[in-house]
Amino acid sequence: MLFGLLGSLLLMKFLAKLPAKPQNLLPAGTMGWLPFFGETLAFLKPHNSNSLGTYLQDRCLRYGMVFKSHLFGSPAIVSCDVELNLFILQNEEKLFQAYYPKAMHGILGNYSLLVVSGDLHKKLRSIIVRFINSSKSQPKFLGCVENLVISMIKSWNDLTQVSFFKEAKRMTLSVMVKSVLNIEPNEPIAVQILEDFETYMKGFVSLPILFPGTSYYKAVKARERLSSIVKNIIEERVVGKREVGEEEEEEVFLDMIMKKEENLSEEEKLSIVLDILLGGYETTATLMSLVVYFICHQPHVLQQLKEEHQAIRQDKKDGEPLNWEDYKKMEFTYHVTCEAMRCGNVVKFVHRKALQDVKYKDILIPSGWKVFPIFTGVHFDQSLHDKPHEFNPWRWTVTYIYNQDKEMRKKVTPFGGGARLCPGAELAKVVIGFSLHHIVLNYRWKTKADESPLAYPYVEFRRGLILEIEPAANRYIL
Repeated sequence: MLFGLLGSLLLMKFLAKLPAKPQNLLPAGTMGWLPFFGETLAFLKPHNSNSLGTYLQDRCLRYGMVFKSHLFGSPAIVSCDVELNLFILQNEEKLFQAYYPKAMHGILGNYSLLVVSGDLHKKLRSIIVRFINSSKSQPKFLGCVENLVISMIKSWNDLTQVSFFKEAKRMTLSVMVKSVLNIEPNEPIAVQILEDFETYMKGFVSLPILFPGTSYYKAVKARERLSSIVKNIIEERVVGKREVGEEEEEEVFLDMIMKKEENLSEEEKLSIVLDILLGGYETTATLMSLVVYFICHQPHVLQQLKEEHQAIRQDKKDGEPLNWEDYKKMEFTYHVTCEAMRCGNVVKFVHRKALQDVKYKDILIPSGWKVFPIFTGVHFDQSLHDKPHEFNPWRWTVTYIYNQDKEMRKKVTPFGGGARLCPGAELAKVVIGFSLHHIVLNYRWKTKADESPLAYPYVEFRRGLILEIEPAANRYIL
């Protein structure tokens, strides 16, 4: 009894020191009943990525577009409100800060662009942006993309079905490995990198149990192997350049950061390379697969895509490769890609933390609370999008409901926003545009009736997106 009384007094003293929070300003919601986890398991429950899922749907109906919860070990504010989401993203490092679970640091590393903040984030992001801006329109990069796409679809010649998500991952990682590390896709090291990245991704949403055999443990070890591979490549290229001279070597991104970014530590260089490989491979392959999935169910969309790409092909000589000017003509392709981002939700949400008490309209976001801007909630908001669950690329055209394309951009944020807007978004669209050009002109396809994209929260496909394929009429392959 004495210990109980002492415990109660200590608890009262501790609570008295905590800053008072105006409870009536907190949004409605429930904190869940599980210790530490709160509602995390319900929040992460897999569901079709082109839907809200039962967790968000239930709570938005019950509490509104903004509600409180307890997620990832912390009290949290969850927002499906477009204005609050934009407010959060635009006040990065002022009122809010990226704050991912510490377990993710073990997989990503402490210098990943996803987890660093402040001046370090600005420095590392600027290097990645320079690489992307200098690469996306260059003939060498575009030629690499097109050659690998053609190689992929040529490998389908004697097949009646393909596992497209797997094929897209292999192709996009090959693009990044060639562009960043100058490694050919058929080299054994490229196969090892692909296998490790697959393991790496599965660990993101696994329970953080560092014990042999768990997904988290395997992901941490995969990251260690990937780091070791990149370190060895750096060492080999340093020795190689000493022996043959820089002018004889083909310069890739790795050479750029070795030569021009002397102020970077070894760990920072490794993280930049792994971030570019991961972002350019996983996000691009997922989005490309979503595009292929959605247009499979929309014959009129596929027909307009074909007409656009046939017009581009008619303007070119036999065997002439695509170029940057061709990409800029892919206007409907761009709208299809944007609509796939809205409907498919490659990124469902991001992690933020309030740096101070934040008063937004009539609610309080307490200092230290986690904040989750939910992109899915905005993408399926009926007040923002007419028939939001319908795949309709025409909603992105300037002649549709909205006056300008930029108005849609405020309502669709699949790659985040503000200072943390994904720097590789435009690069992904280039790869997808070039890929669709050859796929839609050379093949027809359909999927199994029960196929669908699932949010884990990263996107997977129920069957791996198995496509039943057949050659298109009047097909061509360069």
